[in-house]
Amino acid sequence: MKNIHQYKNTNLVNKVFDSAFKKYDMMNDIMSLGTHRIWKQQFVDTVILENNNRIVDMASGTGDISRLLIQKNKSKEIIRIEPNFNMLNQNIDEFKSYKNIKHLCSYAETVPLKNNSIDSYLISFGLRNISKLDIALKEAFRILKKGGGFYCLEFYKVNKPILREIYNFYSKSIPALGKVFNQDSKPYEYLTKSIEDFYSQKEISNKLRDVGFRNISTRDILGGIASIHYSWKLND
Repeated sequence: MKNIHQYKNTNLVNKVFDSAFKKYDMMNDIMSLGTHRIWKQQFVDTVILENNNRIVDMASGTGDISRLLIQKNKSKEIIRIEPNFNMLNQNIDEFKSYKNIKHLCSYAETVPLKNNSIDSYLISFGLRNISKLDIALKEAFRILKKGGGFYCLEFYKVNKPILREIYNFYSKSIPALGKVFNQDSKPYEYLTKSIEDFYSQKEISNKLRDVGFRNISTRDILGGIASIHYSWKLND
């Protein structure tokens, strides 16, 4: 297996997002040709909110998942957690009128929340940026209540031959587009490399199982360019 941590040390990831936070949403538009907005809506639509009072939006970025959750149900407590201070605060004024939304600057490996205190844990396009993934998944399991759900939306490298050729051609142009729109190609070089060097969908499912999650399922989007993972904490 490739050295998937080569591009994922914490300082480097922070530098990437310090450079890109003002145009982070544009970055995702470029990476996905705008389809990430549709995928995120599909992702949030899968979250069961009936008995779901406390939700963690991990690696919250500029808060787009939290905004979609608010649209779905304004009464739930949402805890935005984002390790990059600039990203966390980029659109924070949009949330000022919502007393049920909290904002924490913290890493996924050291979540400042109590055991068994969260109903759902969501992470969107953030899993591959975590330096110590196994520890982060254990933390997710720790803070979830029994019966709580772990939901993850993530980019993956494409394995289907035709899609692979198209994706490879496009991904090589992404840093150049980043240079044009963001005056900096490095964040885009990092992000395309992080996808290529990340685990497969099956490997992530295995990691979820290893930390204790059960009823694990994966739904591929566009032939596996992105995937949604669902899993549940059935026992402490």
